[in-house]
Amino acid sequence: MCTYAFVHYKLHYACVSCRIGFKRHPNGAWHPCPRCSEPMLCAGHDFAAPRRSDRKAWSVVAVVLGAGLRYEGFEGCGCGREPKFRPRTRAQVRARRIAAARTGVPFAEVLGRVEPMEAR
Repeated sequence: MCTYAFVHYKLHYACVSCRIGFKRHPNGAWHPCPRCSEPMLCAGHDFAAPRRSDRKAWSVVAVVLGAGLRYEGFEGCGCGREPKFRPRTRAQVRARRIAAARTGVPFAEVLGRVEPMEAR
């Protein structure tokens, strides 16, 4: 029996400009940032917000969330627990941006790969 299909877990939401994250229920409406009142981005179930003072890590988070990716480890129904790769450093983002330009593959797809030049 799938446990995650019947329980509604809170999702992580992040405001990249304020560099903060919160957990909220996904009720379909946008969630405003308590500091700047801008809409927060849904970061997924497995997002771990970096320290507020770590600007480099937040710039990587901004690129990942801006590409439309989320930090998820759940499969479609939530049973699987295979974590998805997300870059953690600027160098990893830069390598994936170069690989996307060289291969012609969309940046969001290359951003989720462990090895940027691997073919799928």
